[in-house]
Amino acid sequence: MSTNHETVPFEEAMTRYEPIIGLEVHVELGTNSKMFCSCSTTFGAAPNTQVCPVCLGLPGSMPVLNRVAVESTIRIGLALNCDIATWCRFARKNYFYPDMPKDYQVSQYDEPLCTNGWLDVTVATDEGPQVVRVEIERVHMEEDTGKLTHAGGATGRIHGADYSLVDYNRAGIPLIEIVTKTVIGTGSLAPAVARAYVTELRDVMRALGVSDVRMEEGSLRCDANLSLNKPGEGWGTRSETKNVNSLRSVERAVHSEIERQAAVLDSGGRVIQETRHFNEDTGRSTSGRSKEQAEDYRYFPEPDLVPIAPSLAWVEELRATLPEVPSVKRARLQNTWGINEFELATLVNAGAVELVEASIAEGVDPAAARKWWTGELLRVANERGVELSELPVTVGQIARVEALIADGSLNDKLARQVFEGVLAGEGDVDLVIAQRGLAVVTDDGALLAAIDEALAAQPDVAEKIMSGKIQAAGAIVGAVMKTTKGQADAAKVRALLLERLGVSE
Repeated sequence: MSTNHETVPFEEAMTRYEPIIGLEVHVELGTNSKMFCSCSTTFGAAPNTQVCPVCLGLPGSMPVLNRVAVESTIRIGLALNCDIATWCRFARKNYFYPDMPKDYQVSQYDEPLCTNGWLDVTVATDEGPQVVRVEIERVHMEEDTGKLTHAGGATGRIHGADYSLVDYNRAGIPLIEIVTKTVIGTGSLAPAVARAYVTELRDVMRALGVSDVRMEEGSLRCDANLSLNKPGEGWGTRSETKNVNSLRSVERAVHSEIERQAAVLDSGGRVIQETRHFNEDTGRSTSGRSKEQAEDYRYFPEPDLVPIAPSLAWVEELRATLPEVPSVKRARLQNTWGINEFELATLVNAGAVELVEASIAEGVDPAAARKWWTGELLRVANERGVELSELPVTVGQIARVEALIADGSLNDKLARQVFEGVLAGEGDVDLVIAQRGLAVVTDDGALLAAIDEALAAQPDVAEKIMSGKIQAAGAIVGAVMKTTKGQADAAKVRALLLERLGVSE
C-alpha cells in the first residue's frame, strides 16, 4: 500500500477502489440574442457592451423567452433519446455571486424540458473498442452568468488577487445543462469514458448546429463528479471538479481525482464533499468550496415567464430536422474509407474524424488524410497539450502538400518539414517551401553528379551492383539522399544509378 498521502498511482488505486462518475455539461447555445432579451451574444466584444435592463436584472424589466433556444433544446433532447415534457416551466435559483447581476439565476428545477435519455460512447481497450451507455437524467434550460477576472495575483484566481473585474456580456446567454445519471461499472476506463462522453456530446451539438462548442471560449464546460468505494461497500463521498475546459483535461481531471481520493482513503482520511478547480499546468486540482451541507437555493417558479407546453406536432416537426447521428455517420465513413474498428477508434480518440472528412472533401486521398492527422500532427498536438483542431494547420494546407507530393515537388520527408514550418508560424505551405528551400531536386544533371560522387566514394558498391547484387544500390541512394538533404526522389535516384551502371532490374 502506498505511503504517499497526496496521490496513489492510478493502477494501484484501481486494485482497491471502484470509481463512480457523474458529468454535468453546460452548452452555450449559438443563438443571435440572449435567452430573455435581444442583446447580442457575439463572443469577444468589449466588456459590458452587450447588456440591457433585462439581462442586468434592473427593476421593472420583463423577460421574453427566446423561441430558438427552446427549439434547440428540444432538438438536443431528441438527439439524446430523451422524453420531451408536454409542460414545464422556469424557476428562480437564488444565490449571491458577483457575476450574477440579478442575484438569482433563471433556470429549470423540478420540471425540466428533457428527461431520461442516453448516449452511447465508444472507448478503446486492449480487447478492442467497447461501447458504454451513459444514461442522461435531464437536459434543462437556464441563463449563463457573467465572467469574473481576478487581477493582480499569480494564479488568476480570487485567492491572492488585488481586485476583480466583472463582465456581464455573457450574463443571460442561453445555456443548456446536460446532467448524466450516475455512471458505474467502468473501472479503470472511467477517465476514458468521461472524455469519450464529452467528445461524443460535443459532436452531437456540432452536428445539430446548436452551438460552436468551443471549450477554449467557454461555450462548452464540464463539471466532473467522482467518488470511490471499495467493492461491495456503499458509495463514497463525491467531489466536483468545476469548469473543465478541454477534452484532454476531462480525462486528466478524473484520472488525477481518482489518485487523490485513493491517497486520502488509504491514509485513513475522509474525502470532503467539495468543489475543486483543475490546474491545466500541473494536471492536479485544488480545493474550492465545501458542499458538505446542502445549499438552499430557495427555488420558486419564475413569475415573469409563462410555462412551456410543446405540442406533439411541434416536437415531431423538430425531430424531422435532426441530422445523421455522429455514431451512424462514423459507421458510414468507416465503410466508405475501408478502415477497421481499431483505425476508426484511433480517429475518434484523436478527434480527427471531421478533420479527415474535410481533408478528403478537399481532394486528399483518405489514407493520406488519416496519415497526417493521426501521425505527425497528432504527435505535435500531444506535445503541445492541445486538441488537433486547435493546431494552426488547415485542411487546405493538407490538400496543398498532398498535391505537391503527387506532382513530385515534395516527398514525405520534406512534407514533414513543411508542416514543421507552418506549425512554427512561418507562413503558408508555399512560403515555407520557398523560405526553407524544400523543393525536391528534379534536375537530372545535379542528381547524376551526386551519384557519381557517391560511386567514387564507394567503388566496391558499384562492383556489387554490376555483378547482380542490385540490393546494394541502397547504399548509393542513401548517400545521394544525404548529399541532397533528403530533397531527391529516391526512386528516381535509383533509376538513374542503374542506368548509369548499365544494369537493369
